[in-house]
This record gives sequence, structure tokens and C-alpha cells, in this order.
Amino acid sequence: MKKILLILIVLTNTVFASLKVDTSYSTLGAIVKEIGKDKVDVVVLGSSKYDPHFIVPKPSLLSKLRGADLLVINGAGLELGWLPPLIQNAHNRDIKNGAKGFLDISHSINMIDKPTSVSRAFGDVHAQGNPHYSSDPHQVIVIAKAIANKLIELDGENHTYYEKNLANFTKRWTLFLKSYDMDAKVCRGKKVVQYHELYNYFLKRYGVESVGNIEPLPGISPSSKHTLELIFKMKKNNVKTILQDVYHERKTAKFIADKVGAEVKIVPHDLGSVDKSDTLEEFYNTIKDQICQ
Repeated sequence: MKKILLILIVLTNTVFASLKVDTSYSTLGAIVKEIGKDKVDVVVLGSSKYDPHFIVPKPSLLSKLRGADLLVINGAGLELGWLPPLIQNAHNRDIKNGAKGFLDISHSINMIDKPTSVSRAFGDVHAQGNPHYSSDPHQVIVIAKAIANKLIELDGENHTYYEKNLANFTKRWTLFLKSYDMDAKVCRGKKVVQYHELYNYFLKRYGVESVGNIEPLPGISPSSKHTLELIFKMKKNNVKTILQDVYHERKTAKFIADKVGAEVKIVPHDLGSVDKSDTLEEFYNTIKDQICQ
């Protein structure tokens, strides 16, 4: 009887075994769940409440990486400040850069804002281009396809399952984009200022002009001189919207807004970073509503 029970337990665990997938950020985790569903066990490493460039590399993340079958990262240097040491110390050869269980989504993206030269004099510049591509809802299908291909590579026995999920998700998201693009037509021609260049992909997609940034250079805190210059520029261009994320200080944006009669909009940079952004649809609708209304 004991032998029979043991066999049943082994068989049950085999049937319901899932791939352990770690993702660097919440938006990636949500898309993995859409494609993998009950065949994946997803862990998100970075909190959406914090700066994605500088997630605190807690020791607890090591245990999560040690047991992972697949690591999905944003790439383009976004995780460079926190993830490499964790991967190194996790001692999981399956998820190291270049291994079968490593997926850098940025390799599937048509990157924008690629610098002609890279130097610390220009701030925290990303050599491969702007890494914040997930602000554009059209990138979701690109991301989903890359994830589906990797899941099929790792778990070929369930390839039809992943293909079916991808097809269903693509159909659903295509319908969402059709309605979304119609609503986003009101964005065209709008002028905004950003704190950090988090939303360039969305702005480019929907014809919104970014007049300037509160940061004088990427990753550099605003100086008094730069702030005054930005105020003058906003007045000259009649800019009434400042895009503020959840993790940068808010005093500077408020000060500028008071001087020019602008409104500070809190815009999510990742799934769950603000209220009503916990699903993919909510996340992108909130970005649109905050930027365009």
C-alpha cells in the first residue's frame, strides 16, 4: 500500500509540475502568467513601488533564484544595478546570462533613444537604448511571443498548451489595442514634462511631445539652475502636465507646477505601482488616462 501511495504521489507531482519562473518586474510576471497559466509558478523579484534601476538585492531573493527554471528580465541595462550579483551568488547555472533558462526581453524590442556615445558625463545612459519599453501597450504582444517561445523551448511537451494560450491572449490584446488606440487619439499634440524618461515609448506611439525632464541628466538630481530653466521652457511652450512616477521625490514637480500652473500626474511605471494598475488592462488604461486627460 505504501508503495502504491508513493507512486501516486510521484505521478501527481509529475502531472502537476510547473516551471519556476522568476521575473525582474511585475509587468513581465503578469504576461508570463497569461501564457504559462497553471504550468508556471511565477515569482516577481522587484517591487513595483521602488526604482526599477535600484531594487534592493535582499538575500531572500537568492533562494528564489536558486530554484528557478527560467529568469525573465527587462534587459537593456535596467537591472544592471542590482540583479547581476544576485545571479552570480545564486549559483544556478540554468539562469545565467546566455543559458537556456535566461530570457532578456529587450533583445526582441525595437529600442528607441539609442545614444551615439556613452559617457558618465551624460548621466546614467543606457547604451542599448531606453529600457522602459513596457509603457507602450503594443509591446505586450512582442513580449508575450518571446515568453511563449522560451516556455516551449524549456517545456516542449506542453507546446500546444502555450501556443493556445498565446493565440487566445493575442486575440484578446489585439481587441484591447483597437479600442485603446481609438481612445488615445486625444493624446496627439499634447505637451508634457517628465521627471525621468520613463514614458518615451508611449509618448512616441501616441504623438505626445516631451518638452523636457526634471532630471538635468538621467539619474542626476535636479539643480536649481536646471529647474528654473525648465520653468521658463514650460511657460514658453505652454506645458500644463508633469508626469511623476511613484519613486522619485515630488517636491520639485510640485514647485514647478505651482510656478507654471501645471498639474502633476502620478503615472505607473510597472504593474501595481499605483492604485488601479493591478492588471495589464488597468495598468495601461491608467497610463493613458493620466497622460492624456
